[in-house]
Amino acid sequence: MTHWIASSNRVNAKILDTKHIWGVPKRNKTLTHRVKPGDTILVYVRQEKEGDTILPSAITGAYEVVSQPYEDHTRLFITPEHMGDEVFPFRMKLRPVAAFAKPLEFKPLIPDLKFITNKTMWSGHLRIAMREIPEEDYRFILKRAGQEA
Repeated sequence: MTHWIASSNRVNAKILDTKHIWGVPKRNKTLTHRVKPGDTILVYVRQEKEGDTILPSAITGAYEVVSQPYEDHTRLFITPEHMGDEVFPFRMKLRPVAAFAKPLEFKPLIPDLKFITNKTMWSGHLRIAMREIPEEDYRFILKRAGQEA
């Protein structure tokens, strides 16, 4: 089993939570060849501004992959403006493993996460649709969110 962290915005994270489907952009197609049923995915949402409020970057939940990756060009996700007509066609079905009562703020976790080797420029580690993370990071995040791994 492999553990992943998937980068999203809050709108698409809510779609994932409702539809139990995760999709990655065309440019990340080869990444999905490494994902297998039984793998786990933590959903990371970037910092966003909502009105006058700044919502911090956070982990919103954990999911298990329950299907082989597949291709579907049906528009499901909201495409960020800078991504043109992207539909995130390389998808996988998920089932919730841990629904966090509230998002777990990400920045306080950084000093303890092994996959973030550059603690100053940490956001660079999360610019790809999804990346593999060590099991100890996965378990640490679940524990901090009040979930048992």
